[in-house]
Amino acid sequence: MPNDSRMYPIGAGYPRSRVSGSTFVDFGVTKTQRTRLTVAQVTAGFTLLPALPGVKWRLVDASVIAVGGTTAAGTSVDISGTRAAAAVILLSALIAGLTRSRVLRMGETTNGVVLADGASHTALDSNTAVTVKAVGSTFTGVTHWDVLLTYVADQA
Repeated sequence: MPNDSRMYPIGAGYPRSRVSGSTFVDFGVTKTQRTRLTVAQVTAGFTLLPALPGVKWRLVDASVIAVGGTTAAGTSVDISGTRAAAAVILLSALIAGLTRSRVLRMGETTNGVVLADGASHTALDSNTAVTVKAVGSTFTGVTHWDVLLTYVADQA
């Protein structure tokens, strides 16, 4: 069969890649994203991976790094999603582990709290976002956080 430019993508079966809005989605491909966010952005809540029709996000790993100082005052920086129509906290990065320049990863013994039995690594609901938000009182000491996600887009 000759290549036909009307077919997107070229090939048979389900599309493996597509553009949805301004987001390029590669189904089944592990990707890493680093986002530097101010305290104000995280306090307000920030979308790391957008809600896209037909896409279920699945986290492989996540890390948070305090930039500019040690995080003080608040309680945690939480990465959340939606599963079975309910909000779930995939990673709760507690401030005790958010010292300057330290990489706080998912599952770290006491400060990188994840869901039981690997549930932080299972697919979220289709057409829902992955977000980050500060929890607790106003944070001090830190100027930014780097949020690193390793994730996969699964087809709904």
